[in-house]
Amino acid sequence: MTLKISLEQWRALAAVVEAGGYAQAAERLHKTQSTVTYAVQKLESLLGVKAFQRAGRKAVLTPAGEVLYRRAQALLDEAQALETAAQRLGAGCESELRLAVEIVFPTWLLLRALARFGQEYAHTHIELYETVLGGTTEMLTQRQADLAICSSIPPGFLGDPLMRLRFVPVAHPQHPLHRLGRKLTLQDLRKHRHLVIRDTGSRRDSRSWLSAAQRWTVSHKATSIRAACEGWGFAWFPEDAIRGELERGELQVLPLREGAERYAELYLVFADPDYAGPGARRLAELIREQVRQECSRHVPAASPEPAPRRRGLKQTRSRGA
Repeated sequence: MTLKISLEQWRALAAVVEAGGYAQAAERLHKTQSTVTYAVQKLESLLGVKAFQRAGRKAVLTPAGEVLYRRAQALLDEAQALETAAQRLGAGCESELRLAVEIVFPTWLLLRALARFGQEYAHTHIELYETVLGGTTEMLTQRQADLAICSSIPPGFLGDPLMRLRFVPVAHPQHPLHRLGRKLTLQDLRKHRHLVIRDTGSRRDSRSWLSAAQRWTVSHKATSIRAACEGWGFAWFPEDAIRGELERGELQVLPLREGAERYAELYLVFADPDYAGPGARRLAELIREQVRQECSRHVPAASPEPAPRRRGLKQTRSRGA
């Protein structure tokens, strides 16, 4: 089949839309304005469709043009992914791997998997991004990560269940909430400072689901844990991340009347499994192996009931954040 439209013509159309005009598109593409204009007009002529219409001094997409633009974006993204995959295949192994990991995933467990990977792929550079909620999704959808560990699978992606985390609400043993000496309600919590870890997504919602009167929002779980240990607020943490603090008595689980524990599923997701190189696939395999070794029992993501505590990470040793 002979294609009528070249990638350069689709790129010109996309550039006009994204840059906001023909002159701006020409500057972005390092071409003359007449070249960009001709490419778009030729595309319209060959397809028999009008992609742009005049609105004052601006060229705006027609309804048909909006469809063409969306499909052109997908086509250009796929072409870029194909070139990247070909370069990696030609090199034999990736020179760099970008890994986005939800900050709640046990750090010690991740580092063990990376250490094993480093022994096998010593020359592959690892770019690790510790992300929160929307930030992980953005890195996948914008192809800024090759592999991700996330708490939800973004639309258009496939992922495998990795592990289940148990979250508990805690505060310093001398925190006013503990001194109440009874089961706590949501109203009790709202009167005290809530420690929150910032969503790393660009479209994050700054509101807190708890609507507490006071709130500190920080960028890393280690900061939040330290603040809780100092008695400056309460928070929900993955049980594994604060096991040492609980054993040393620096933190104590809050006796909530309802919602005393939560569970979060984590998934392992490739940005594009078709083009994943040998390094990315091996790293994913090592992460799965490390999780299986450290978890007493694998919990399917589709399990409708909360997992018993014995299904969590082994408690044979204290873990740091």
